[in-house]
Amino acid sequence: ELENRLADRLGVGYCIAMCNGTVALEIAVRALEFSGEVIVPSYTFIATAHALHWQQIKPVFADIDPLTHNLEPASVNQLITPETTGIIGVHLWGRPAPIEELQEIADTHDLRLAFDAAHAFGCSYRGTPIGNFGECEVFSFHATKFFNTFEGGAVATNNPELAEKMRLMRNFGFAGYDNVVHPGTNGKMTEIQAAMGLVNLDSFDDFISTNKRHFHQYHSRLDEMSAFSLINYDDAEANNYQYLIVEMTEEAGVDRDTVVDTLNAENVLARKYFWPGCHRMMPYRELQPNAGRDLPNTTRVAERVFSLPTGTGVDDKQIDLICDILAVACESRAETRESACNRSD
Repeated sequence: ELENRLADRLGVGYCIAMCNGTVALEIAVRALEFSGEVIVPSYTFIATAHALHWQQIKPVFADIDPLTHNLEPASVNQLITPETTGIIGVHLWGRPAPIEELQEIADTHDLRLAFDAAHAFGCSYRGTPIGNFGECEVFSFHATKFFNTFEGGAVATNNPELAEKMRLMRNFGFAGYDNVVHPGTNGKMTEIQAAMGLVNLDSFDDFISTNKRHFHQYHSRLDEMSAFSLINYDDAEANNYQYLIVEMTEEAGVDRDTVVDTLNAENVLARKYFWPGCHRMMPYRELQPNAGRDLPNTTRVAERVFSLPTGTGVDDKQIDLICDILAVACESRAETRESACNRSD
């Protein structure tokens, strides 16, 4: 029932529910028969890279567009080698990756294209729901997501052969009782996870409405502070508004880590995202020690971005308080700098 309702909401032919988003990504990678090298952004959750490395495939890290934080097609193009078999784009913060440009690159070089859509359930690109692009798109329904099944994930595709292959792979390759016809693993979603998903689907629009209201409240307050730039969404598209992402501006007189530490000290669950980039995490920083040389935008964004709390667990008064703390954090640092300058004079 959950698979059918998800497929209907996404407007896709097939939706295969999985125990979690990482296993869903691993099964998709194997079903697509990726090998050798696959190009991914470094600025993403580590599971995007691990899903490849776990299967002896080399994740090749491409840079991002500093404005969208999504894969930069020019960087992808430069990294293609005879060993490249695919590209995994990420719809970061729920904002679509450069779908058409990546598809053109994939078609030109005979590569398979998939998308990590962990952030993008309920979002669209040019009016078409995310889930319909590339060979397939992988969703996460982890508890941190606005739509969750406690833990879980799914793969959406319009390719019937690929869908059938992934259904077999998530259940040990069983095609009927005692009839194993394909290598597989245990990637099945449990009934209790599916039940949770069905309940949350009934409140889907309410969750998005709450997120959107919070987004606009943050937006109105942060617009008053030159130190911060809130990542925006295209109102012409469907958005889930589940991430409140702030980037420090050039005018900020305080560094990102100080701001996050200040918020945390006041019990505000702000966090850095996705610092310091996959290429600087293990094992990739040892396997690919020179990868960062070609990732200037990734480095810059990773050092400036942090997230703020949202969702149904946050109310309007708390958001105002969070914004007050942000204002004080900046004012305090500015006063400290001014005092230091006066002392030096």
